[in-house]
Amino acid sequence: MSIAYLGRESLRQLKNMRSMIFTLAVPLVMLLAFGGTFGGAGQVDAATRLPWIVVTTIQVAAYGGMMAALSQAFQIVTERSIGWNRQLRITPLSGTGYLVSKLVAALALALFSILVIVAVSIALYHPDLSMGSWVLAGLGIWCGVIPFALLGILVGQLAKPEFAQPLFMAVFMGMAVLGGLWVPLQLFPAWVADVAKAVPSYWLNRVGQLGALQSGDAITPAIVLAVWTLALGGLIVWRYRRDAARG
Repeated sequence: MSIAYLGRESLRQLKNMRSMIFTLAVPLVMLLAFGGTFGGAGQVDAATRLPWIVVTTIQVAAYGGMMAALSQAFQIVTERSIGWNRQLRITPLSGTGYLVSKLVAALALALFSILVIVAVSIALYHPDLSMGSWVLAGLGIWCGVIPFALLGILVGQLAKPEFAQPLFMAVFMGMAVLGGLWVPLQLFPAWVADVAKAVPSYWLNRVGQLGALQSGDAITPAIVLAVWTLALGGLIVWRYRRDAARG
């Protein structure tokens, strides 16, 4: 039953047009706005040694993937408010199966967002980057959104319906700013960049850049994202067991 529920939950998320539009509209507008500015040939970012349009696309793809992964919070808050999660506990579906289904659904939605954003950028701006580099960049971003999917699940487990949206926006906007997904961190004071290195969104952006470069230190981003993944996974299991014990 866990496998069947996992497949149905993922398909249901992908067929939710409101959710798809919500997670794609803003990133695509950002891509079109910034792509028009940085889409010219020969413009290279000195810090990453990548064409500016590639840097912009990676930022927007990371932004879209993060938004898609975190948006799982709303679905969980809704299910908790109507008692659906309690109903599932009397079925053969295990707690692990339920949590994994939410993770897989979030990753499926994030993958779709990343693919659409990269495809639109390639079609409109023809960035000077090999297909292999695009694949590595997209794969890096997709793997990097795992802690954000877990963070969305945790927010969904903790938030009450009336506080879900403000909490989501506070977490999402904070991560987007500190990750340099809206504006480059070089525009902020040096201490902001130092703080940013402690949050996963900074490394989500960085892992996409490393994939595009096909070189560089990938160990540090992997370690930071793995630590966040393990910590959030532990909190999710603790919270789920606590809710289950309450009935």
